[in-house]
Amino acid sequence: MHITAHTQMVGIIGYPVRHSLSPIMHNSEFQRLGLDFVYLAWEVRPEHIGNAVQGLKALGARGFNVTVPHKQAVVAELDVLSEEAKAIGAVNTVRFEDGRAVGYNTDAEGWREDVETEVPLRGKTVCVIGAGGAARAVAVGAAQAGASPLLICNRRFETAEALGELLRHYFPHVEVQWSSLCGNHCRELVRSAQVVVNATPVGMVGKGGTPIPTQWLIPGQFVYDTIYTPAETQFLREARERGCHVRNGLGMLVRQGAKAFELWTGTAPSLENMEQTVRKALAT
Repeated sequence: MHITAHTQMVGIIGYPVRHSLSPIMHNSEFQRLGLDFVYLAWEVRPEHIGNAVQGLKALGARGFNVTVPHKQAVVAELDVLSEEAKAIGAVNTVRFEDGRAVGYNTDAEGWREDVETEVPLRGKTVCVIGAGGAARAVAVGAAQAGASPLLICNRRFETAEALGELLRHYFPHVEVQWSSLCGNHCRELVRSAQVVVNATPVGMVGKGGTPIPTQWLIPGQFVYDTIYTPAETQFLREARERGCHVRNGLGMLVRQGAKAFELWTGTAPSLENMEQTVRKALAT
């Protein structure tokens, strides 16, 4: 990659973020398309997020992606939100426009498109594990696709309730239920779902384990993990061994990334090339 004084900068903030494959995916596509951009990864502690946003704006960055644990916290640091970001209450993509930091959320559409390569969501019962930024995007994406009922299970009941009430506000036609992760109620919600989604960091590199006991899963369920490193989390492996259909978050990564790529550059990237790049990186 040829870096010049005109090269435009984008990247990703998170904590941790060194596992991210986004720099490889974006930089490969910048190079293939001949775009004078570079994509970097910045590990930002939660207490420094405001400084990071202002610093990137001051440095003239075109924008950045946001990953855990900053997707909700970054909202307070932005000037404008897209309608979808407002509904989700979380941001995964920021573009600097005329001196303003504008927040978008491409996760919902990216997840929905990825799941529906295998499973149509309309009329399906979807159980989302988690209630943070990724879970909010998944739940909104499911509601937009016509899934119902939506079931929210989260460690803290109050956070699950807040997400449930948000969904009821924006999607009054969708039935929504919620529960804490403890006890029989959550287990019964999981077992009643046709699609079960892990939208927590549990299982990613450095955070092993499973978000729920996999004994709760039943054969034939479609189990999705928004994590893509490792390629097969313990949750997906045990779900597969129980006879579930499984899919990791690589396709979501590619699709949400492609939408962010176009927001920054005005150019649509190749989904196929971006996915091949990520798969090659995961295989090394």
